[in-house]
Amino acid sequence: MPRSALRTLALRQDTAWRPWNVLLVLALVLFGTLVARAEERVIRVGYQKYGTLVLLKGKGLLEQKLKPLGYRVAWAEFPSGPPLLEALNAGAVDFGSAGEAPPIFAQAANPSNFLYVANEPPAPAGEAILVPKDSPIRTVADLRGKRIALNKGSNVHYLLVRALEQAGVPYEAVTPTFLSPADAAAAFARGAVDAWVIWDPFLASGERSTGARILADGTGLVPNRQFYLSTRAFSDANKAAVDALIGAIGEIDLWAKDNTDAVAAELAPSVGIPAPVLTVALKRQSYGVTPLDAAAVADQQRIADTFLKLGLLPKPITVSDAVRKSGS
Repeated sequence: MPRSALRTLALRQDTAWRPWNVLLVLALVLFGTLVARAEERVIRVGYQKYGTLVLLKGKGLLEQKLKPLGYRVAWAEFPSGPPLLEALNAGAVDFGSAGEAPPIFAQAANPSNFLYVANEPPAPAGEAILVPKDSPIRTVADLRGKRIALNKGSNVHYLLVRALEQAGVPYEAVTPTFLSPADAAAAFARGAVDAWVIWDPFLASGERSTGARILADGTGLVPNRQFYLSTRAFSDANKAAVDALIGAIGEIDLWAKDNTDAVAAELAPSVGIPAPVLTVALKRQSYGVTPLDAAAVADQQRIADTFLKLGLLPKPITVSDAVRKSGS
């Protein structure tokens, strides 16, 4: 029976109003709600505390764009890119974002279904090697024999490899100390390590809180892109929704580019970093979501090949196999 007919039946006044009529109305309203909810499709978006997706969540723009298409949005917060992409590969979320390194490991784990959807332009100044303000280390070559804190298998791991390579220092000549950003910050502050390779906004926070110097950032060494990611199965089955999502990200990017102070104020409570520090990080960020071009694919392939040589990647991958094709 159509829902309109059910509503008419429930609201008819040609019989006496008895308690069971109330129950009937409530039951029919609940039935209508459940039918409407069943007709909706869900897109589950994984996000982190810092980045465009958390801004998109705050603005409610995605819900506005997807409602006419029959979708609702379920948001899930993750502490970093790797667990987000593990959830993506496990089918717990449908879409998310991460930096350069996590997608490489995600593709290796799920080569047939993992998918790059889009990316933002390079932001090489958004990651760097920090040294204490009074450190005798003046060049990357001076890192020989030093203890360096970083996240294993992250985008800054690749930055360290590239910086050492350019300086003629073998990777084996330094002592990597693999720590999370919070643990690395503490180790760096107390002098337990000689340098720290880190990304924004932790980079900006480290500079402000300790007076640390940037020994080298990613300029001329690494691109430092942000990627938007899904699965091939979800993207193929929900093309219009994925296109709407990318469009919404583009709109948020345009706003954020010209409103860094407002963005910093919005993100500060969740990130736990003062807004003025976040403003520094945001001004080093890139904006403008686009499909992956040949340069982005080639850059990712170089990172994958480097991690394979370091023994971090279990098997070779071909990045181009996991890139969403234009129009698909």
